[in-house]
Amino acid sequence: MIDRRVPPVTAMRPGDAAARLRNDAVLRPKTVQEFEELKVRIHRELLEKLDLVALASLSREQGESQIRVAIGRLLEHQSTPLSRVDRERVIEEIAYEVLGLGPLDPILQDPAVSDVLINGPDNIYVEKFGKLEKTAVRFRDNAHLMQIIDRIVSRVGRRVDESSPMVDARLPDGSRVNVIIPPLALDGAVMSIRRFGRDPYKIEDLVAFRSMTQEMADVLKAIVHARLNIVVSGGTGSGKTTLLNCLSSFIPINERIVTIEDSAELQLQQPHVVRLETRPPNLEGRGEVTARDLVRNSLRMRPDRIVVGEVRGGESLDMLQAMNTGHDGSLTTLHANSPRECLQRLEMLVLMAGIELPVKAIRQQICSAIDVIVQPRRIQDGTRKVMKITEVIGMEGDTILTQDIFEFVQTGVNASGIVEGYFRATGVRPTFMDRLAAAGVNLDHVKFESRELG
Repeated sequence: MIDRRVPPVTAMRPGDAAARLRNDAVLRPKTVQEFEELKVRIHRELLEKLDLVALASLSREQGESQIRVAIGRLLEHQSTPLSRVDRERVIEEIAYEVLGLGPLDPILQDPAVSDVLINGPDNIYVEKFGKLEKTAVRFRDNAHLMQIIDRIVSRVGRRVDESSPMVDARLPDGSRVNVIIPPLALDGAVMSIRRFGRDPYKIEDLVAFRSMTQEMADVLKAIVHARLNIVVSGGTGSGKTTLLNCLSSFIPINERIVTIEDSAELQLQQPHVVRLETRPPNLEGRGEVTARDLVRNSLRMRPDRIVVGEVRGGESLDMLQAMNTGHDGSLTTLHANSPRECLQRLEMLVLMAGIELPVKAIRQQICSAIDVIVQPRRIQDGTRKVMKITEVIGMEGDTILTQDIFEFVQTGVNASGIVEGYFRATGVRPTFMDRLAAAGVNLDHVKFESRELG
C-alpha cells in the first residue's frame, strides 16, 4: 500500500538513541506557523507516495497502522527537529487528516460532546452536559475547513458551493450536520454537528437521567403498544429525536416500519425497517424528492407504522391522512414550545400543502389523527425533561380540547444553577384507557391519581 520509495527508518545504536531522546526534550518547532507548515509538507509528501487503491482495500486499522509508519519515516528526513511529544502529535494529526475529519476527529471521539459548532476556522465550540464551551481546536484556514466539509457532504451524495451554499448531511455514526458557507455566512464557513450516541438511549436511560419517571415510561410504552398516534413536540435541542427513538423501541418486532427523514437520524432496532430519505434538487434544479413525496409513496409500501422524523411542511397533511386511514400507531416530531402551540403549528403546516381547507376541517383532521402529544424541553441547567404528556380528547365547537396527564413542575433553581422541581400526575384519567384495554394493555388506574411522582 505504501510506496517503498519512502525512506526507511535509520537504525541507531543505544547510545545514539539516548542522545536523540535528550535532544528531543528541548528541540521544538519555533512557531505555530512552522509546526503547521511541517504538517502540510509531510501531508503532501505522504499523499504523493501513498498507493490509494491499495489503501482502500485494507481495513481502517490496517490502513491507519501503515500510514503512521509512513509518516514516521518521512519525519526522519525533515530538517525541523521535533520532540517525542511533537512527533507523536504530528503523526496523530496527519493520520486524522488522511483517514478522518482532521481537527474534528478528537472532538468526535469524546462521548460527552453532544454538539459541535464551528463558526469559521478559528472558533469551535462544543456542548457538554448541556453547556457550551470554546475549544482550542483550529483549522489552518477557511480552505482547510471547506476541505473537511466537502469530505462530509460528498459521502452522502450532497454538494455545497456558491450555487448551493446550504446543505444538510450526516456522519457515518448518524450525527446530523448542517453547513452554510459564504456568501451567506459572512465570516467563513459555518458547520453545526448534532451528535447521536453510538448506542441509542433507551427509555430506562431517560428514567435514570430524571427526564421522566417510570410511571410516565410505562404509560408511553402502553400507548405505543395500543397503536395510538403520537407527536413529539419540542424546541431545538430538546431531545425530540432521542425520545422518538425510545418510543419506537416499543413497536413490536413483527411490524413493518417505514421511516421518512430529511437527514437519516433515527436508529430503530427492529428487523423490518425501511428507511427513506429526501433528496435536494441537482445543479439544474431537478430531481428533488420531498418529504411529502415520500409520505405519499410510503402508503403504497404496506407499512404497519409510518415514522416521520419531523414534519415541517405540506407533508403534515399527508401524515394526518395516513394516521386517519389505517396507519395507527404512527409517530412524528414537530417544532413547538407547548402542546397547544403544537396544534396551532400543525394547522399552519397543513395550510402549506396548498389545499384550500376550512380551519374547522383542518382541526377535525388533527383531532381525529393525533392521540397524544409528548412535550420534552431543554431547561435552563441544560438537562432535558418531559414537561407534559397531553391527550387530545376531541372538539368543542371550533376548539380542539386537550388534557394534561403528566407534567413537570419547576419550583426553583438552587445555588449551583440546577433546576429543582418534580413530576406529577394531574389526576386526569385518560379517555384512551378503553383503547388500551381493547389492545390487551392493562394499566393500573393508580398511575393516574393526582400525586407527586417518585
